[in-house]
Amino acid sequence: MTQPALERILEAALQAAGKPLSLERLRELFDEDQAPSLEQLRAALARLAQDCAGRSVELQEVASGWRLQVRNAYAPWVGRLWEERPQRYSRALLETLALIAYRQPITRGEIEEVRGVAVSSQIMRTLVDREWVRIVGHREVPGRPAMYATTRQFLDYFNLRSLAELPPLAALREPSEVLEGPALQEQLERELPNQEASSAEESAPPADAPAGRDFHALLEELNAMETNIKTDFDDLPLPGSEPDQPQPEDD
Repeated sequence: MTQPALERILEAALQAAGKPLSLERLRELFDEDQAPSLEQLRAALARLAQDCAGRSVELQEVASGWRLQVRNAYAPWVGRLWEERPQRYSRALLETLALIAYRQPITRGEIEEVRGVAVSSQIMRTLVDREWVRIVGHREVPGRPAMYATTRQFLDYFNLRSLAELPPLAALREPSEVLEGPALQEQLERELPNQEASSAEESAPPADAPAGRDFHALLEELNAMETNIKTDFDDLPLPGSEPDQPQPEDD
């Protein structure tokens, strides 16, 4: 039996997996004596990405590896496969997630100090249940409060390869086509169910829902709802620089 082209094998595997696959995991698809090198895999993935140009699906690299996903331009039609309309993010959940992403590791008390209001247990539980946030340690102060940080699943969901790709908060103060276009919330409601918003009062979506929305759009939504969020944190890296905090390891 003649072996198909390497990029076709990878395409089939990524279609069937329904989740990101690392180069090491893709290499395990082959017998040890026939396994391609990592360089050959990268070259084949590059060819596959080129093949996807102009198609309804795209090859996306995220923190956990590579995945095939539907392009956002097709969301209005694909979204009709699901009957339930996506729910909106609450402002409180958006603010909490943004603070954790940019100031991690951070305690619940520190989040409340910045926001000026209490953070409900339901918000923290929702973020943890969605596997966007996890406890990475405890602050060595009285009471030893838990410190929260984002996860690899958070990066995967928002199409990010690392925390260094987070958009600078300062950019949210500048006009953008996101805010100048149609109403942002209507745009979010038309997104794929895998991009659906979850309010702090609602439970998380199924764990097997695919990922892939834009964290910049999420922050734009937050900026549209709340113009007074603090953006002058002393510990924020300059735009284009690497974050000081290491990325949390995957569970």
